[in-house]
Amino acid sequence: MENETLKTIHERRSIRSFKPKQITDEELRTVLEAGTWAPTGMGSQDPIIVAVQNKELADEIRQLNARMMGTKSDPYYGAPTLVLVFSPKSNPNHVKDGALILGTMMLAAHSIGLGSCWINRCEVVFSELPESASLRQRLNVPEGYEGIGSLALGYPKTEPHAAKARKEDYFRIIK
Repeated sequence: MENETLKTIHERRSIRSFKPKQITDEELRTVLEAGTWAPTGMGSQDPIIVAVQNKELADEIRQLNARMMGTKSDPYYGAPTLVLVFSPKSNPNHVKDGALILGTMMLAAHSIGLGSCWINRCEVVFSELPESASLRQRLNVPEGYEGIGSLALGYPKTEPHAAKARKEDYFRIIK
């Protein structure tokens, strides 16, 4: 069985090399809006999605994330847009809800010709560093919200590698 949605799912790959050109406002809004349609537990719509295109602020986030990773290289691979997802720790589904939003945005990005890559350490960068409170405040993220994950988002510089074959026993059907 094949359709456009399944084709997008099969073709999407993590992109780790981006052109410096900024994506359009329409492309950004399309990806962000797609994230708002991801399911959330009990329809809470609790998470917050923050897109950062301000170079100085994005560079600060890059540096803090790199520091937590123990490197000086850019963990966002030069992407011109960073997309951050936060969710309230008080919601027992906060990590699952945020993960679904990030996954939905990655599929949406691919479907319109953008590249994306999930970037980790968001929970540390926005909660555990001396700079965390100030950074959350500048992003207008309320107290009690945890960073779930982030995306590097932009135009791919190169074609992604071919997908690995799916392992034989990846899923099981029990009747």
